[in-house]
Amino acid sequence: MRSRVFITQPVAESAIRRLSERAEVGWDTDASRIMPKADLLRAVRGCEVLFCLLHDAVDAEVIAAGPGLKLIASMAIIPANIDVAAATARQIPVTVIPAVVTEATADLTWALILAVARRVVEADRLVRTGRFPGSQSSHLEGRYVFGKTLGLVGAGRIGQAVARRARGFGMRVLYADPRRLDPAQEAELRMTHTGLDRLLAEADFVSVHAAFTPETRHLIGAVQLARMKPTAYLINTSRGPVLDEKAVARALAEGRIAGAGLDVYEHEPHPEPELVRLPTVVLTPHLGSAVGELREAMHHVVVDNILAFLDGQRPPNCVNPEVLG
Repeated sequence: MRSRVFITQPVAESAIRRLSERAEVGWDTDASRIMPKADLLRAVRGCEVLFCLLHDAVDAEVIAAGPGLKLIASMAIIPANIDVAAATARQIPVTVIPAVVTEATADLTWALILAVARRVVEADRLVRTGRFPGSQSSHLEGRYVFGKTLGLVGAGRIGQAVARRARGFGMRVLYADPRRLDPAQEAELRMTHTGLDRLLAEADFVSVHAAFTPETRHLIGAVQLARMKPTAYLINTSRGPVLDEKAVARALAEGRIAGAGLDVYEHEPHPEPELVRLPTVVLTPHLGSAVGELREAMHHVVVDNILAFLDGQRPPNCVNPEVLG
């Protein structure tokens, strides 16, 4: 009998076609929301392979609900929402994807920078209500991006990609990272290494790209926000818990920073309620990799993992290879 694969949201037709050649494939048809847990529990009871996305919570209860479950193939880079220990105890391999979201996330970072500085979302809402204050009205005045100082908290792949784009805006780029780049990289990217305190004090745009670890939880909190200029903007496309969201909401509500562009949240899928009410915040639902071409490529990486497993081979991106012997 052919293996049964269940996918928690629609994926590219080309990926489904590849899977359908080897397995019976079913999927949830609603791409507008995370699959409810009750539905996920029902689905996993009837499949051998679960193809899940980043926000699907595949906890011990979900794993236990699938007596025939043989593989969990995630489209996440880090399986933070999967109980890998519970899967390992059942001898179920868990696969992920490589870090392929660099350029797409850097693009989104710039979308947020421009949106908050030029008040794009506020302006869009105004026009849709039939109001047009005039091209020289002060009603929606924003701030320059060109020629300003960009502060990167973290200078890994995505931070460096954001810095490359800053050249076109004539920006001065500071970065704070425990691991300093070599001088040739700094020169090529026109980046200046500094401490976090100086970066926060001087940057007009603070863009967070730090990896989430126990040490970086609330890396940007009330103390750090107090060091920022009242005209500065905070951008986060890394991971939500790197910011203390309640402290960010207070700083924005009190006008201690000018605005924020956030794509990730401490308790996804639920942002801090006060942030939703503030007009100076642009909020997107974790869209870093939401580019059609990239997503299709990501789907095929997951399919590669699944097909390797079905062929009796070691999947190329397995996080618990010990279960494979």
